[in-house]
Amino acid sequence: MFDILVYLFENYFEANLHPDQGTLEKELSAAGFDSSEINLAFDWLNDLDKLSHATYPESLVDSISTRVYSDSEMKKIDTESRGFLTFLEVSKIINPIQREWVIDRILALNDRDVSIEQVKWIVLIVLWSQGQADDYLFMEDLLFGDNTPQMH
Repeated sequence: MFDILVYLFENYFEANLHPDQGTLEKELSAAGFDSSEINLAFDWLNDLDKLSHATYPESLVDSISTRVYSDSEMKKIDTESRGFLTFLEVSKIINPIQREWVIDRILALNDRDVSIEQVKWIVLIVLWSQGQADDYLFMEDLLFGDNTPQMH
């Protein structure tokens, strides 16, 4: 499913193309993706679209509290990825609500373990879906550039 999300992002979302779901399903099938994985990817994207500020308390936007991860979250999101999310939040690239959206979308992946690269892609997709062009460009540079952020 994750490969489909990246494929859609690289070929459609980034170019701001919006073909209907039926057209996308045909193109993804023609590209060799399994129909059940295609449906999972569409569900994942639809669920991202459903997330809104109303889902979380508005006060969370400016929260300075520390996020404590549950055992199930820590099993799926490794230490490096949690540190990366903290870096993005401290750097004001994402706010606490967006962090929760990213965590929600990580947990929704059908992969047992999620790599740091997958987390970066998810952050990129969340930022793009929120129309945050500057932060999106920063994340794109982190994904495709040779720079690795360092927390001091």
